[in-house]
Amino acid sequence: MKYGLNLPNFGPQIDPDGILAWARTAESAGFDTVLLSDHVVLTDDAHRRSPAPFYECLATLSWLAASTTTIRLGSGVLIGSHRHPAHLAHATATIDRLSGGRLTVGVGVGWTAQAFDVLAVPVTRRGRLTDAALETLISAWTSEIYDVEGASGRTHRVHSGPLPLQSPHPPLWIGGNGPAALERTNRFGTAWHPLHPSRQLCIDGPRALKPGKEFVPRVYFLPTETRVASSDRPLGYGSIEQIRSDIEFLTDVGASTVVLDTDPGDQRLRRSTAHDLELVELAAASLGMRSEATV
Repeated sequence: MKYGLNLPNFGPQIDPDGILAWARTAESAGFDTVLLSDHVVLTDDAHRRSPAPFYECLATLSWLAASTTTIRLGSGVLIGSHRHPAHLAHATATIDRLSGGRLTVGVGVGWTAQAFDVLAVPVTRRGRLTDAALETLISAWTSEIYDVEGASGRTHRVHSGPLPLQSPHPPLWIGGNGPAALERTNRFGTAWHPLHPSRQLCIDGPRALKPGKEFVPRVYFLPTETRVASSDRPLGYGSIEQIRSDIEFLTDVGASTVVLDTDPGDQRLRRSTAHDLELVELAAASLGMRSEATV
């Protein structure tokens, strides 16, 4: 099993030193990947969940590429319709080159209705626009020249270099918990990346994936001192023994990587960066990451 870590690139608790400490602590602890969140504009509906300051995802990933050496860097997830697809393809290919082939690109449709309005992107078309963005990403990543239809209706050739270092392209994780995300994974993705999925979804979802598609769920890492007795306990919330059992369950249903999330969701419960880093170290020690990293 490989482990990723959700790095909170937002909120009054975080600053550049904290972001770098998160990434380097995860790297030394044996995590395979760190993922950053994405909002191009932080409107009120998103600010309630992910408050300012919000460090822009692609710029921060590029900075981390120069500040780390081995850990993979990714987005969890980019909102597919909030950047021009050609710009998104160029930026991600460049980051993959600058990082030495360490980029993972997570893409989802997004949910913040106010942000869609600010960016003049029709929220009702976000699925189709995301599909078009994914098509452009794959075309741009795998060919030195690709065609794009301009606003005039004419088709133009676009020169896409640098191509990504990874072949055929960076891993493409598709975010979302519904049937459309599974279908999108089968059409475009390397992996399906649901957010805090239920146990039943973890059983049913992978069955809908085509052979060769990976299952990479994001679950909590919120350990408690005693066992949690609730029948609807979220995956990753409970005693260390319960969390280890959750990982065994995810292994049994086919997860290849599990992304751990120390963010409780309610910003009133957010802790200091120092305390969060203690959780990162605890996760590594509890789940045997250091021993795996040294093999």
